[in-house]
Amino acid sequence: GFCYGVKNAVEKANESVEKNKNIYCLGELVHNKQVVESLEQKGMITVNDISEVKSGCKVIFRAHGISKNVYKYAEENKIEIIDLTCPSVLEIHKKVESCSDDGFVFIIGEKYHPESIATASFADNSFIIENEDDIELALEKVKKSGFNKIYIFAQTTFSMEKFDVLVNKIKSLAEECELIVNKTICNATKLRQEETEKIAKEVELMIIIGGKNSANTKKLYDISVKNCENVILVQTKDNIDLNNVHRFNKIVIMAGASTPEKSINDII
Repeated sequence: GFCYGVKNAVEKANESVEKNKNIYCLGELVHNKQVVESLEQKGMITVNDISEVKSGCKVIFRAHGISKNVYKYAEENKIEIIDLTCPSVLEIHKKVESCSDDGFVFIIGEKYHPESIATASFADNSFIIENEDDIELALEKVKKSGFNKIYIFAQTTFSMEKFDVLVNKIKSLAEECELIVNKTICNATKLRQEETEKIAKEVELMIIIGGKNSANTKKLYDISVKNCENVILVQTKDNIDLNNVHRFNKIVIMAGASTPEKSINDII
C-alpha cells in the first residue's frame, strides 16, 4: 500500500481540499484513479499545465515532483504553491542542482515519467536514460558539453536490476569519464521488488494491485511474470475473476506504492 511519500501527499491534499474551494492540482497527484477521483469529487481540479491555474489561486504540486521552471512561473503569476512532492524526490532535486555546475547529470528512469522529467530540469546539462539504446546519444551530449564528470541518479521507482545493467553499460562506454553513481531508488520500492522476486517463486498466483500509470506497480508485475507462471494486474476488486482465482491454492497479493488500503482490503 501507500509509501510514505504517497501517504503524505494524499493526507495533505485531503486537508487542503477541505479548507479551500477551487484548489488545483498540477497533473495526477498520485498514479491511482480511485485516489484522484475521490479528491476531485471533493472539489479538487486536476490540470495538465500551470497556465490553466488562475492568478491568486492555490495549486498542489503532485508527489512525483514538478519541473524547476514551473516554480518560477507560479511565483511570477502570484499562484500559491502547496508542494506535496515526495520528500525523497525533493532531496534528489537539491543534489542534482548542486552538482550540475561541475558535471553532466544522467537520470536513469522512464523518459516520459513526470518524476524523471522534473528531476532532469534541475540540472543545466542532463539526459534521461531509459534503455541501452539511449546511452551513446547521452555520451555524445557529455562530449559536446566539455565535462568529463558524470553524475548518475535514478527515478525513485525504477527497476533496481535494470538500473545496475545500465550503469555497467555506461561504465564500459565512458572509461575516460569520472562517474559518481547515486542509486536513488527509494527504500519502499527496493523492499517491494526484493520481496516480490523472492515470494513469486514460491506461489501459484500473483495478484498485483495498482494504477495503470504507476511505474512501481508495473515493475512488480514485470518481476512477477519472470518468476511466477500466473500473474494478474488489477486496480479494484471488480477486475478479479473469482472463478479463475479459485483454481489456485497458494496466492500472493502485492500492492504498488500508490494503492489505497481500501482497494487492497476489498480484494483480500
